[in-house]
Order: sequence, then C-alpha cells, then structure tokens
Amino acid sequence: MTAKPIPTGFHSITPHLVIRNAARAIDFYKEAFGAKELSRMPGPDGKSIMHAEIKIGDSIVMIGEEHPEYGCKSPQQLSGTPVGVHLYVENADDVFQRAVKAGAQPMMPVEDMLWGDRYGKIKDPFGHEWSIATHKRDLTMEEMQKGAAEMFAKMGAK
Repeated sequence: MTAKPIPTGFHSITPHLVIRNAARAIDFYKEAFGAKELSRMPGPDGKSIMHAEIKIGDSIVMIGEEHPEYGCKSPQQLSGTPVGVHLYVENADDVFQRAVKAGAQPMMPVEDMLWGDRYGKIKDPFGHEWSIATHKRDLTMEEMQKGAAEMFAKMGAK
C-alpha cells in the first residue's frame, strides 16, 4: 500500500501549536471554536500530551506539550508568540464572543475591514494569538488600496 504524500484530511500547511497544559488547551478549543478531538498520544509521564490532533472547521491543528529541554517552547516560555493563526468562520462575531466567554483575551474587536473581512483578534489562555474572520466582500486590489489610504489619513488626523 502506498501512502499519500499529504494524508487524508490534511492541507498543505498544518499549524502545530506548542502549549503549556495541552489537555486544557484542547478543552478550550472545543468550547471556543467547536474543535473536534481526532487523536491524543500521552507523553512518557502518562499525563502530558506528546501529540494531539484536533479539527477546527475543515482544518487539522496539531498540538503538543511544551518541552523546552527539546526546543519545544510555548508562548509563555518565549514571553509571547511571533505567529498568529487565522481562522475563517461563518460568523466572526459569534465565534469571537464564544472564545472570550471561554477565557480568551480580546486584542482587537470584530470590525469590518478594508480587505472585505469582518475581523477581530484574541489571545487564547495559552498565549497563542488568533484572528477570527468572516469574508463579507470580494474587493479589487485598487479598492483595498483606496480603503487603506482612507484609513491612514484618518489615523494621521488623530
């Protein structure tokens, strides 16, 4: 039997989040984003999670417990994260509110954006930043550039 180069259910890019207390994070993602747990492999201590896979919408996210001694560092270990996860959903306002209710910290309220998305940002309780969006309008590059120019002009006026 020949293995597929990209396993069934995966896309070309799959986020792999390193998390302090991965089990709690999985519960949070279930509550906040409606994640479905696909698999969980315990660590050598039998309590931590060495590797897990959850599905949010049509995408799989891999999760593993932090192990700084092996180079697997969580946002807490790094004092922040340089990477964000962008999540497209049917209703950004509802998912944003559900995430905040589940314990996420609002970073940017959900608003209509110049590129055609309804968009907001949260930080989950484990330090990972998520942008949550619903695409509302298809815009040309010229329309987006005009919107950006108007936004920058308003910012300059303040």
